[in-house]
Amino acid sequence: MRDTGVRKTYVEDIDRSIYDVKDKVNASFQVEKGLTAKIVNEIAIKKNDPEWMRLFRLKSLQVYNRLPMPSWGPPLDGLDMDQIITYIRPDTGMSAKWTEVPDDIKNTFERLGIPKAERDYLSGVGAQYDSEVVYHNLREEVSRQGVIYTDMESAIHNPVYGPMVKKHFMKLVPPEDHKFVALHGAVWSGGSFVYVPPGVNVEIPLQSYFRLNAPGAGQFEHTLIIVGAGASLHFIEGCSAPKYNVANLHAGCVELYVGENAHLRYSTVENWSKNMYNLNTKRALVGKGASMEWVSGSFGSHVSYLYPMSILKGEKARMEFTGITFAGKGQSLDTGMKVVHAAPYTYSNISTKSISKDGGNCTYRSSVKILPDAHDCKSSVSCESLMLDDRSRSDTIPVTDIQNDNVDIGHEAKIGRISDDAIFYLMSRGLSEEDAKAMIVTGFAEPIAKELPMEYAVEMNNLIRLEMEGSIG
Repeated sequence: MRDTGVRKTYVEDIDRSIYDVKDKVNASFQVEKGLTAKIVNEIAIKKNDPEWMRLFRLKSLQVYNRLPMPSWGPPLDGLDMDQIITYIRPDTGMSAKWTEVPDDIKNTFERLGIPKAERDYLSGVGAQYDSEVVYHNLREEVSRQGVIYTDMESAIHNPVYGPMVKKHFMKLVPPEDHKFVALHGAVWSGGSFVYVPPGVNVEIPLQSYFRLNAPGAGQFEHTLIIVGAGASLHFIEGCSAPKYNVANLHAGCVELYVGENAHLRYSTVENWSKNMYNLNTKRALVGKGASMEWVSGSFGSHVSYLYPMSILKGEKARMEFTGITFAGKGQSLDTGMKVVHAAPYTYSNISTKSISKDGGNCTYRSSVKILPDAHDCKSSVSCESLMLDDRSRSDTIPVTDIQNDNVDIGHEAKIGRISDDAIFYLMSRGLSEEDAKAMIVTGFAEPIAKELPMEYAVEMNNLIRLEMEGSIG
């Protein structure tokens, strides 16, 4: 082979020992592999669904069977729905006390630091294990403010806010949107319901953590958050799974309703194993004068399709998206952000960074749409990609649809290799090559890390540090 003179950079795979601990599968019930009307009905019966939900599931299944597989993103050849178990109920109910959670499940969450985070930083925690929530708790002082934070199953059967769930459930993300949200509508289970009354400020964050343990299983949690007018909330989502030699699937759905002059920050660090197909859907409807902030760290999965979306429905609504993606060997992470300016004087700012190494693929897709009546809007998109070797790939695919002349739109994209000159300069100042590369990558990711809540920033920095350990020139 011809010597090109280009030095290759090798970075060790991430140490996932914390996340790869596997518990023995101890289910009280699970459906058989595959996806049929019989299985969907079984899930509805086991969850004691109201009739409207059972019919909704069956309608979603019809939509799923009708829609084609996506043909434009990374290949999904390794995902065979006939081999996926869509519902596994752990052998425990939901509890508001850690002491009542079974030891094996409790130990897993303790390794992940969930109880400590709850004690130190959070107003409340929901912890899902496979298909069901096993722990849910909300601080009493927050509950006294009228804040509702519970699992979806309890919410849907509650006489007070059950009608609120029915009014909003999959209205923002209808099953007809795409094949995997239709799948979600058919077999969803678990997830969280949050309601913040008008004018209430929840000062410290709520968190949901999703752990998928069983090999060959799918996780389809549904998160529905309604923030009333003038209220504010910070919600954090984390997720992980151990690695198996069979495909796992995550196809959750998040629906966020942000009322007039309200504020919602939604932070996520996804750390799925490399056998995971992550086909998640997230969407926010932002009211007049309201603001929506997304902070996203995407580190895992074999293949990801992940494009959160904001609809700026009311005048002067605002949206900010800050995200980072890290793809290594065997990973193809197709991520992005979509925003629809549907009202005048709305504002959006999208800032993303991606890092790829060891043959990993990062694709960033942005979509900015300005509707005809949305005059005096401003939108800015910035995406930067850093490739750590010449085997990795990074693509940026922006789409802008402007239907009003009186707007201010900006787009900036940068794609490049880690700079040999910068490494040489830092080494001339006394740093080792490994430390020089780590400093460059950490500095590249720093604007994202500082937006994350402390415990997640620590996790993200730890993931980056682990990725950089063992770097050689």
